[in-house]
Amino acid sequence: MNHEKVLIVEDEENERTGLAELVTGWGYLAETARDGAEGLEKVTSWAPSIVVTDMKMPRMGGLELLEKLATDAQTMAVVVVTAQGTIDSAVQAMRMGAYDYITKPIDTNRLRTILQNASALLGTRAELEVTRRKLRDAGSLGSLIGSSKKMQEIFHLIEMVSPSTASVLITGASGTGKELVARTVHELSPRRNKPFVPINCAAIPETLIESEIFGHEKGAFTGALERRTGCFELAEGGTLLLDEIGEMPVATQAKLLRVLEDRKLRRLGSKVETTVDVRVLAATNKVPEEAVARGELRNDLYYRLNVFNIHMPPLREHKEDVPELVQALLADMNEKHGRKVAGVSEAVLNAFQNYSWPGNVREMRNTLERAIIVCDGAVVETKHLPPGFGQSSLRSSAEDSDTVRLGVGTTVEEAERLLILKTLEATNNNKTRAAEILAISLKTLHNKLKEYGNATADAALSREE
Repeated sequence: MNHEKVLIVEDEENERTGLAELVTGWGYLAETARDGAEGLEKVTSWAPSIVVTDMKMPRMGGLELLEKLATDAQTMAVVVVTAQGTIDSAVQAMRMGAYDYITKPIDTNRLRTILQNASALLGTRAELEVTRRKLRDAGSLGSLIGSSKKMQEIFHLIEMVSPSTASVLITGASGTGKELVARTVHELSPRRNKPFVPINCAAIPETLIESEIFGHEKGAFTGALERRTGCFELAEGGTLLLDEIGEMPVATQAKLLRVLEDRKLRRLGSKVETTVDVRVLAATNKVPEEAVARGELRNDLYYRLNVFNIHMPPLREHKEDVPELVQALLADMNEKHGRKVAGVSEAVLNAFQNYSWPGNVREMRNTLERAIIVCDGAVVETKHLPPGFGQSSLRSSAEDSDTVRLGVGTTVEEAERLLILKTLEATNNNKTRAAEILAISLKTLHNKLKEYGNATADAALSREE
């Protein structure tokens, strides 16, 4: 017997009474209110766990009620009921903190599923608080690592959106960890015991992508020798990640939009619609607004997916997380390859701190994996890094500012001085890294700087190694 309290807020008496009887029959404790104003009073006096509210009502509508209940979001789930054709209002409600929405006429099976998921959500609050403590103490959330301000902000966004059913658009350059964000959202949601299904839209041929996503019936097209279940049905009850959504054909995007709004799909070659209960997350390495302007991403689909946005910054913008990332990745690689590498040398850490990481965390992972494989001791040294590591980054990331230009008549001594000072500038005056790039000893670099005796050299000498 379920003892969750459900408040039904509906101005139409027959619908209000019918819904109350329905949820009571499912084992919930039900109470009703005629509009938002009365609903707000019942929330105060009766303290329901779940509120199911219509959008348009006299005195106070559903959106206004939702706004007033925002402070109770941690202890209450609000489900909005909206008419067909007013999905924009439902999206607005989700952005304001609604747990989910359902359209009229109400699909009773869908409503029952929503109430079950909302009840499960309320049971995750204590677990989430444990996760928050872990976050504060260790600078991690799921598989995501980082104590920097940028990562802490991302962790906070993930904590807020995970318990809901809202769609999330995850943006950021390749290798920044967009799929890790999606997995963490799934793991912190009431759907965590259901499937997490990622699909890379860029890796599937255009002719097959609809079949992969929606499934097909036997004989639907040439080569369809048997029925195939699509990713939506595989993710039933769980979470579907559409990675690189900007690479999905526009025609398929239109069909996806219908599934997101109606929660129903039709396999290719089928005449029957199937109801699905799936939370959809999307990711892209493109700037969404630019993709919309170029016609690569439908504006209405972007609006529907972008209920909540999480942007993953490039690694170069939160380099203070490099030491933590290195230790976490080393532990992972040690387990994967059966090694016992304890850490990296100071020279390697300095090299990592001064590298621009164009491939972001994925590139760091690949670099460390190679280093662990070739490492013949307990610590990764610079000799274990790929040949020329970091040098190409200095040339490509700041080609103009980090280029030494020499005019005809420049002496060898002057060319040497300019090259040394420019290399120091490119490494943020890290003399150890600069000496490695220049292929000279640290002592030689110190001696050269003393010889120059100018303000720039003095400033360099005054810095810590």
